Amino acid sequence: MKLFTSAIAIAASLCGAQAFAWEATEGRPFDGQTVNVLAVKSSQFEAHEARLAEFEEATGIDVVYDYVPFPNMKEALTTEMVAGGDYDVVSVMDQWVSSLQMLLAPIGPGIEAQGTDLSDFPAAHIRHGMLNGELIGLPVRGHVQLMFYRTDLLEEAGVTPPQTWEDMVTAAKTIQEKTDAAGVALPYGKLNGQNLMVWMNLLWGNGGDLFDAGGNAIFNSDAGVAATETYVSYLTEEEIVPAGSAVFVEQDAVTSFKQGNSAMLPVWWWVRSQLSDPEQSTLTADQIGFTALPSVAGADRTTFTNTWIFGVTAESDNKDAATEFLGWLTDPALERDVLMDPDLSEVVAVHMSNLTDPEVNARWGGMHQAAADALATADGVEFGDNWPRIVLILETAISSLASGEATDVQATLDKAAEDIAAIR
Repeated sequence: MKLFTSAIAIAASLCGAQAFAWEATEGRPFDGQTVNVLAVKSSQFEAHEARLAEFEEATGIDVVYDYVPFPNMKEALTTEMVAGGDYDVVSVMDQWVSSLQMLLAPIGPGIEAQGTDLSDFPAAHIRHGMLNGELIGLPVRGHVQLMFYRTDLLEEAGVTPPQTWEDMVTAAKTIQEKTDAAGVALPYGKLNGQNLMVWMNLLWGNGGDLFDAGGNAIFNSDAGVAATETYVSYLTEEEIVPAGSAVFVEQDAVTSFKQGNSAMLPVWWWVRSQLSDPEQSTLTADQIGFTALPSVAGADRTTFTNTWIFGVTAESDNKDAATEFLGWLTDPALERDVLMDPDLSEVVAVHMSNLTDPEVNARWGGMHQAAADALATADGVEFGDNWPRIVLILETAISSLASGEATDVQATLDKAAEDIAAIR
């Protein structure tokens, strides 16, 4: 992947507060053009829209946003791909990129001209903007997993936040001996692949992966068996999860933590605001700590990620103006301005320069540095057209092992691999 580096962005990041690396194309060649944007409903994107005046003044481009709720977004994008012509820029979730590839136009040369530093995006995020060797989108919104924990319960038990999954088991058992809480809340039930999102970190940490370069399933390898046995053992052998966890989905695990019934919780970083919300949680902010997800001993940290890219549509009549807008939209200084706005509570960042920024971390208690620690060595997932069907097969396998319906890990993973091979 070719990386386009902006000396201005690097210099600015070194001195803390960033100046815009993006600069309007000289001569305002797109004056009078309109860029229509189709975006998923998000307060982060609304914050970008609220800052459009300077961009529009500098370029003469008018930008018009249309927002669609998440449940309707895939359908709206599919309609745009088939009918075309309504939008110049669209937001696309990582799992949809492959199936919507005819919607997006290559943007590499235009983004290079904008001076965008692609190396500032973590690999787990930027990979979703690459398709068939070409740049077709840039990350604007991204989520990672963190390990949340009860600071008071860990202190009472005399343990520290776990750095490895093995440490987590030890800490969880000690907590259960010395407090009334379960060690860790985890999802094992079936719902949109939620029981895979911790399991996959164990898979990567054991040196495994879902598929090889040829697209063949390899999660039933020795590494996959070891990861699966470990994940299921937290429920069946180590007994460090709450009662009833065999059918827990993600929200059940979150609720267990919020109600004070569990001491640790690996989950998406955006859940943080829920955990101390007095209207839905028994916990206070002082009781909640977080760190990067644990690693398998001797392996790099990982995190399952969720990424939204913005790209230019293939049918756009204003591709150059749309690319100019993308250069502005993905400048790390814009992201930082939103992160540091005292009137907003936007935590999402996809630039390493912002994730590691001391002032950003001072405002958000170090959460972004914890995310950066995991993202520095996280590769992410390569999603394909059949991802929803693959998820259903895999989550069913994990659920059946957790419930006791299946007991042979190797045989269960082998059957899942066979079922997936039949649909690929």
